[in-house]
Amino acid sequence: MKPDYDLMARQLEAFIDEDPDYLPVLANASALLMESMDRINWAGFYLMRGGRLVLGPFQGKPACIHIGPGRGVCGTAAAEDRIVRVEDVHAFPGHIACDAASNSEIVIPLHFGITGEVTGVLDIDSPETGRFDERDERGLAAFAKVLEARTEGMA
Repeated sequence: MKPDYDLMARQLEAFIDEDPDYLPVLANASALLMESMDRINWAGFYLMRGGRLVLGPFQGKPACIHIGPGRGVCGTAAAEDRIVRVEDVHAFPGHIACDAASNSEIVIPLHFGITGEVTGVLDIDSPETGRFDERDERGLAAFAKVLEARTEGMA
């Protein structure tokens, strides 16, 4: 069953209405993603700090703490400022295997503030090869737009 991305966006907006600070918002957003999406094993955020991605709020097994620009799926999405959807992460050049059970991944760059620069990424992993499709990509991009437009403290 595919998630109701419109409902997820409204739920995210309700969290932001209560407190727009990025830390509780990203923590609740990762929990919302994990609860709303089936067949995933990790949902969370990496935030840009000192020129590299640093682990932020997430749901799932422990993860890599630092990811350099251009490294793995997250680093590639951040460096190229584009959504990266990978059907088989084991075939992705330079894939970083934080959880050997992950087989597919989608990463959405985030832009907080007015500079337009990538300030983080939303990362979702699945143990199922080919788990993510165009509908997921559109829905998660819209979810990320809510975060970018209404969350405070990341710029």
